[in-house]
Amino acid sequence: MMAPKRYRLAQRRKGIGLTQEQLAEAVHVDRSTVVRWERADTEPQPWHRRKLAAALKVSVEDLAALLADIGEAPSRPNERLDYVLRNPGSVDLIAVAYLRERVRRLDERYEHEPSTLLLAEAGQLHGQTTFLLQHAPAGRLRRELWATDVESSTLMGQLVWDASQRRDHAAANGYFDQAIRAAHHTRDGVAEGNAELRKSFIALYGEGRPEVGLALAHRAALASRHDSHVVAGLALLHVDEAHAMLGDARSCDESLGAAEVHFAAVTPDDPAALLFCPSQHGRLAGSCWLHLDKPDRAEAILERTCEMLHERKKATAILLGNLAIASIRRRNIDTAAGRLHAAIGVLEQNRGGGGLNVVFTAARELRPWRNEPAVQDVNDRLLALMTAAWKAGDNAGF
Repeated sequence: MMAPKRYRLAQRRKGIGLTQEQLAEAVHVDRSTVVRWERADTEPQPWHRRKLAAALKVSVEDLAALLADIGEAPSRPNERLDYVLRNPGSVDLIAVAYLRERVRRLDERYEHEPSTLLLAEAGQLHGQTTFLLQHAPAGRLRRELWATDVESSTLMGQLVWDASQRRDHAAANGYFDQAIRAAHHTRDGVAEGNAELRKSFIALYGEGRPEVGLALAHRAALASRHDSHVVAGLALLHVDEAHAMLGDARSCDESLGAAEVHFAAVTPDDPAALLFCPSQHGRLAGSCWLHLDKPDRAEAILERTCEMLHERKKATAILLGNLAIASIRRRNIDTAAGRLHAAIGVLEQNRGGGGLNVVFTAARELRPWRNEPAVQDVNDRLLALMTAAWKAGDNAGF
C-alpha cells in the first residue's frame, strides 16, 4: 500500500507547467525540500508559504487547503478526464490541469513535427475544453478552463495554418479570435498579445497585407508590453518586417532597435519565456533586409544567426531559405543550392508551411539557372517534397 502524499499539491505544480526544480528555485529552497513537501514528510515554514503560493498561482488560503489534503493516490488523471467528459457537471481542477498539460505537451511538439500529425489530437483537446466550458460553474474552475481555451485555440490556429501550407487564413484567424476572447475573460494580456501576433503573421505572410499586419503587430506589442518582454519584442520584430515590406527602411531600423531593448530585458520568469530564442532577432532582421533589397547586409546577419542554431526547428528552414535567396541575389548559385538542400532536409522532417513557402520562393528565383546540375538536383528534391506535402495536406482534409 502506498503512503499518503499531497497529490493535489503536486498536481497543481504540474498543471501550471513547473518541475520540482523550477518550483524550488522560485521559492529559494532545494529540490529535496519540495520533494518532502509533496510526500507530506514536512510542512513549508511560514516564511516560505507566501512565495510558494505565488509560484503556484494560488491564494495563501488555497495553498493551506492543498497542504492539508493528504491522502491516497487519486484515480489516474486521464481516467478522471474521461469521467468528467461523460459527467461534465463533475468537472474539477484535476481534470482541467491534466487537459491543459496535454495541450502544452502537444504545443512543445509543434516545432519539430508535421502539423498534420498533430491536428487530430489538438482538435480533440480543443473540443473537450470547449465542451467543459459550457458546464463549468463561474469562479476559479471556469477561469482555469478559459486559460486552457486560450492555449488550445492558439495551438489550433497555428496547426491549421501550417498544415494548410499557409492557405487557410479564415479558419486560423477564427481560432486566434477565440483565443483573444478567452484571454479577455482571464485578463491575460500576454496571451492576447500572442494571439494578435499570430494574426499578424497571416496578414504579412499569407494574405500579403503588410498594412494590416503592421496594425496587428502593434496591437500585440501594446497588449503585452507591461507583462512580457518576449511577446512585446517579437511583436516589434514583426512591426519591423511590415515596415520592410512597405519599403520604409527608417521605421524598420527603429523597430529593430526597440525589439532589441525588450529582448535585452527578458528574464527567466517572463510568462512567455518558452517562446524566446536568441536567433529570432537575426532571423527577422535578415528577412527585413531582403525585403529592402539589400542581400549583402541580409546574408551577413543570417549567416551569424545560423551559427546560433542548435535544433532543427520549422524556423530553421525559413532561415536557410532566406539565406539561399540572399545567395541567389548575389549570384552565388552553388552556395544557394547547398543552402536549399539543407532547408529541404529540415522540411522533410517537419514540413513547416513557412519554410515551404520560402524555399519555393527561392526555387522560383533560381529559374534563370534551371539547367545547371546543382539547380536541377534541388528541383528534383523539391518536387518530391511538394508531392509529400500535398499528400499530407489531403490526408489532413486540406
